[in-house]
Amino acid sequence: MRPTKPILLLAAAVSLGAGVALAASGDPERARILDGYAAQAKAQTPGFAGFSAERGRALYLGPHTGGKVADTPGCASCHTRDPAGTGRHYKTGRDILPMAVSANPKRFTDPAEVEKRFERDCVNVLGRACTAQEKGDFITFLSNQ
Repeated sequence: MRPTKPILLLAAAVSLGAGVALAASGDPERARILDGYAAQAKAQTPGFAGFSAERGRALYLGPHTGGKVADTPGCASCHTRDPAGTGRHYKTGRDILPMAVSANPKRFTDPAEVEKRFERDCVNVLGRACTAQEKGDFITFLSNQ
């Protein structure tokens, strides 16, 4: 018996969903980090329905107000609008490795380093700590770049 079109469409949709999830995680450590942020986000926000690459993109690009440094209204201020490109620190001029996982596969795989960067950079860009949902959205966006 041959599958009908609705069954094929459903199978394709399920496969696509699995592919998106795999693309977002890719590395077991990155997946654990995202799982941790998802658990925190569920506890902080009862209606939490998952991470959004689109919200992560908006967080990355900005512009935001309230940050400590007027020269950095968004992550893209130092990391470039293309997350696969090499960034440059606004003050020191030093190169910054790409944020996109496709260009820097080790990005978001060390939990201590990830949290250290969020603690510093969220305050500099947003003027406050990032929420677990924002962190997960941000990683989800950059995991698919």
